[in-house]
Amino acid sequence: MSEARSISLAHESQSWSRILGETIKTGIIRSNLVVMFAGLSVALYTNQISPLEKIPEIILAILGSSLVIGAAGTLNNVYDRDIDSIMDRVKNRPTVTGAITLAQALWLGGGMSVLGLVLLWLASPLAALFGFLGLFAYAVAYTMWSKRHTIYNTEIGSLSGAMPPLIGWAAITSDFNMGALGLFVVMLLWQMPHFYAIAIRRHDEYKAAGIPMLPVVKGFRRTYLQTNFYLVALIASSFLFMSLSVWVVAIALVLSIAWLVISIVGSKRMQPEKWATTLFIFSLNHVTVLFTVIILYSIIGSFL
Repeated sequence: MSEARSISLAHESQSWSRILGETIKTGIIRSNLVVMFAGLSVALYTNQISPLEKIPEIILAILGSSLVIGAAGTLNNVYDRDIDSIMDRVKNRPTVTGAITLAQALWLGGGMSVLGLVLLWLASPLAALFGFLGLFAYAVAYTMWSKRHTIYNTEIGSLSGAMPPLIGWAAITSDFNMGALGLFVVMLLWQMPHFYAIAIRRHDEYKAAGIPMLPVVKGFRRTYLQTNFYLVALIASSFLFMSLSVWVVAIALVLSIAWLVISIVGSKRMQPEKWATTLFIFSLNHVTVLFTVIILYSIIGSFL
């Protein structure tokens, strides 16, 4: 094979890898796997189960969750092709540009859905149920209905984002406790100020696409008030981790209180877009630090 041909094939392979990654949204898969692994690790720790006893279930949960989350992202891309083409942030998605055909994307999304749910079922039927609920909530309840029809689309979509820790937990045990509830509630609440910040940052794009995001329909003031409401609820939810560790509670409290303070102070000193960008960046740091601490604490405790 000539050198030119080899280079051409390498470029084609790299290009297809990029197209596939953008279609299944690998960034979202990675972030949700962290949350799923938190549920898995807390279940191991609180139920005094050694990770070595659950290696098959752990592998199945990781693979199954990756496929289901990727399937949800793919189906979302397929359905939203019309509005994505209007928005600068997503107008170059492969499903918009035609880099991947509609048939290819549908086969990809459908195949990943089935295979992912089968793998989760092998981990535990309950994990598969939560995987299905998350997939349905995102692809149907959020993407196909609420996103285009109601300002409560963020609340409805957050149900999907709160499923990964339950999938991880259910892969290990069906006995739920306050640790599982804490992970679910925190993820449910965390998504609200996170996505409100995105909605303000991309206000003009959502407006042009006709998407009824809260700041588009009700304005920045209502979004600001609702953001702080959910941040107060997030602060209160920190105490759900009391059964896990008082130190985890303390870290969750510090992070959430800091988020609220930044929101209140920033709203008085910044323009809405700058305020939203600041909150968006802090939201990523919040979830990364909190769930990394939870995972490390639980994994270390499981081996001691």
